Amino acid sequence: MGVDALLALQDVGGPLEGRRRSMRRAGRLLDVLDDLKVALIDGALTPAQIRALSTTLAEQREATGDPALESVLDEIETRAAVELAKLEVRGLAS
Repeated sequence: MGVDALLALQDVGGPLEGRRRSMRRAGRLLDVLDDLKVALIDGALTPAQIRALSTTLAEQREATGDPALESVLDEIETRAAVELAKLEVRGLAS
């Protein structure tokens, strides 16, 4: 029973593990957003980059406990979906 409890604690991680995970997740999302910014400035934004943002948001989405941050993430997700839809209408999203 003692070993099971230790294994369970390792799976959950300490109080700082959640923060570390959140920081890694935020870093990955910021990297994707930075790539989009550079592509927009260069005029070379591709549908794959927008899809990468949508995918990163979907894979990384966890409740943050912060309503303001959740709202921003929702807006980013919605905007990415709108931009992809616009490209699909133009026939450029393939």
